[in-house]
Amino acid sequence: MELEKLEKGEKPKDKEKEKEFDANAEFAKLTNTRSGGVYIPPARLRAMQAAAGHDKSGPQYQRITWDALRKSITGIVNRVNIANIKQIVPELFAENLIRGRGLFARSIMKAQSASLPFTPVFAAVVSIINTKLPQVGELVLTRLISQFRRAFKRNDKIVCHSATTFIAHLVNQAVAHEIIALQIMVLLLERPTDDSIEIAVGFMREVGAFLTENSPKANATVYERLRAVLNEGNISQRVQYMIEVLMQVRKDKYKDNPIIPDGLDLVEEDDQITHQIQLEEELQVQEGLNIFKFDPDYMEHEEKYKNLKAEILGEESGDEDSESESDEDSEDEDEVQEKEGIEDRTETNLVNLRRIIYLTIMNALNYEEAVHKLLKVQLEEGQEIELVNMIIECCSQERSYSSFYGLTGERFSKLNRVWTDSFESAFQSYYETIHRYETNRLRNIARFFGHMIASDAISWTALGCIKVNEDDTTSSSRIFVKILMQEVMESMGLQSLVERFRDPEVRQACQGMFPMDVPKNTRFSINYFTSIGLGAVTEEMREYLKVRCLSEKSILALIFVH
Repeated sequence: MELEKLEKGEKPKDKEKEKEFDANAEFAKLTNTRSGGVYIPPARLRAMQAAAGHDKSGPQYQRITWDALRKSITGIVNRVNIANIKQIVPELFAENLIRGRGLFARSIMKAQSASLPFTPVFAAVVSIINTKLPQVGELVLTRLISQFRRAFKRNDKIVCHSATTFIAHLVNQAVAHEIIALQIMVLLLERPTDDSIEIAVGFMREVGAFLTENSPKANATVYERLRAVLNEGNISQRVQYMIEVLMQVRKDKYKDNPIIPDGLDLVEEDDQITHQIQLEEELQVQEGLNIFKFDPDYMEHEEKYKNLKAEILGEESGDEDSESESDEDSEDEDEVQEKEGIEDRTETNLVNLRRIIYLTIMNALNYEEAVHKLLKVQLEEGQEIELVNMIIECCSQERSYSSFYGLTGERFSKLNRVWTDSFESAFQSYYETIHRYETNRLRNIARFFGHMIASDAISWTALGCIKVNEDDTTSSSRIFVKILMQEVMESMGLQSLVERFRDPEVRQACQGMFPMDVPKNTRFSINYFTSIGLGAVTEEMREYLKVRCLSEKSILALIFVH
């Protein structure tokens, strides 16, 4: 029967029911979800927006605008940097930050914890918004203090470091009073441990210049306590060294840690509103602001914020003609810029690209998700090496090597020859500059490339840049080659490693690793590989030395005979 209906052009009843769109059912499903929402296909979302547009005060329309507000705020916060902060802040004010202040606080705290070097930028954004909407700045500060208190009780050093760094820069921007910085230092130094002192040292590096100017006596007391901790000797040598480095930073007057970096001093001192929140007081975190709630006076509140936005941005509310004209003018200017082919020489786009790649890698659950998301990043021709370098740099920053990065690199290399060439080029450049890296970063990079070579993600001929002799190696390069070769041996076994080096093509490319030109270089290479547990790969060089020595002895014998 179904086949007859299909032949006549009729559709089965079940498929007709599936294609019918029930807006009320979709809204009911959406309303019952949490603030994160669920993925809605674009076509279905447009249909829901059209259905909700008839009643703009209803819960359906409010829920759709709430999800749009959440996505917009998150997108804007993730794009901010020193170069574009003046353009980003008006975009933030264009969104209803009073309604979405919980969303803003959550987004900016999450972005900051994922990218600590950008903390001064995020603090500057909060500082600007705090001048016009102090309740937003107060909420961000309250949540940061609450986050620090929870993390301190749980001994979560990473979260503590992230929260204190953000608080330090809010103190520098005069959003938070310096009393909170001093209370945090008292708490951290009350019962000193390696972790608490490490957090305290990092905190003082960021806020020390501000305290030196505004609270010199309290600042001196903090350093006296740090000196006492140093003299007691109850902490590890690593942390003791960190305190000594901090003392030197103080002597240098925090030249590398200014109060406000260049380009971020955007608020007049008289305009700033400083919040005096105590560390021990009861905090109103207002977690409910993160979740959608129906507002019976939605249209009234939206109108009030529209007037407030017009006042903040200096626009004329209700003048739609002027807005449309300005939009047309801006579009015309963009077209002119495209026609003229303006070139950005500030490398802003490159910095943004690296930041996107970094955040994508850090937020991925596994290497497959990381590769899938990274392939969606828009790269211009020739920028593949930037992605490759960012993967390697992220790998080097880890405390210990993670196979996540090796598997990510392997997947990229086996997808396309372009990525293989990029990783081989990166191997050569990293080997040439390996002396610039500290031991832990060097170890991670070596293990990363060891995985790539053992898995045939890059060609073994890439090892041709390595020359094992006394003149062409440094202590760093010898450590690098040792860790690299040991990683390869662990992955594929010693016998397979020896057989691979006997391959004619690999043997030809790796002549620098196993030199047989001068006996001095040959002996150095034999001794080196033997000392790292790879004496099996030196058999051919040992035979060469034997033949060379025998020939030299026979020549000397002939000379003496004659």
